[in-house]
Amino acid sequence: MKAVVISELGGPEVLRIEEVPEPQLLSHQVMIDVHATALNRADLLQRRGKYPPPKGESDIMGLECAGVVSACGSDVDPSQIGKRVMALLAGGGYAERVAVDAQMLMPIPSNLDFTLAAAIPEAFLTAQEALFTLGQLAPLERVLIHAAAGGVGSAAIQLARTQSATIFATAGSAEKLDLARSLGANQVINYKTESFATVIAQETARAGVNVILDFIGGTLWEQHATCLAPGGRCVVIGVMGGAQANVNFGALLFKRHQILGLVMRSRDIADKISMTRRFTRQYLPLLESGHLRPIVDRIFEIKDVSEAHQRMEDNLNRGKIVLKVRN
Repeated sequence: MKAVVISELGGPEVLRIEEVPEPQLLSHQVMIDVHATALNRADLLQRRGKYPPPKGESDIMGLECAGVVSACGSDVDPSQIGKRVMALLAGGGYAERVAVDAQMLMPIPSNLDFTLAAAIPEAFLTAQEALFTLGQLAPLERVLIHAAAGGVGSAAIQLARTQSATIFATAGSAEKLDLARSLGANQVINYKTESFATVIAQETARAGVNVILDFIGGTLWEQHATCLAPGGRCVVIGVMGGAQANVNFGALLFKRHQILGLVMRSRDIADKISMTRRFTRQYLPLLESGHLRPIVDRIFEIKDVSEAHQRMEDNLNRGKIVLKVRN
């Protein structure tokens, strides 16, 4: 099969399409003929050698896919063959075929094509886990969502809206702020020209927010501490701004703050199956009805993968960047 490979560690120019062996199909897995996959920040890090795949997983990039089941392992009901599905992956999505645990499959809503479906798994499952499993966002609470125009951010705004939350959203351009507002953000903040902590203090009469989705890490903790409400939860999803922070544990104890870390790729398969089932049960119907929607920035042919990576590296995307693997 054809797949995107990393010829050497480096920038987008190191990506190549080559013939590689097909994955071996285990008894509990299905084979998916991949029609589309999507980019994630983890792919950029892996390309530079900073985020290797978990032990035993494919070294091909791609943490999600949408396609058609083409074969089943011996323990899987063969009626799965021919079904349109999407799935969260630990790797292997940038290829014509990928083997996936059958329990990880999610049906593609009938109103979505493969390129839209490919933008769902990583973004929406991550947002679900961050907001509800870790963040414990309750109805009518207040939430701060950084990188609000990205894949996870745009999904998180929509999921938070299902709880009638008051949503503060940050982004770095007028176009990205417009997207966040159109998805349901109550207050949008340009982090390049405004202090989100100041805006939140003013808009909440210093009550603060209950949950923060933090993609930046160390450099923002002191500001986060000032705008978290008593009992507030800060869910750290990324460390784009650094992995170290000075934490005033006295203030943390006094205000009962929680700092929670979320990682998806290296999670135990049982955890991934559980989160997939939660999402399928609770939110897939809302995708089917159109109340939730994947946000796609641009669709690239797989041969243009280097250009797609450059667009994400330049932080130009609003929503997910999708790679079309086959017609």
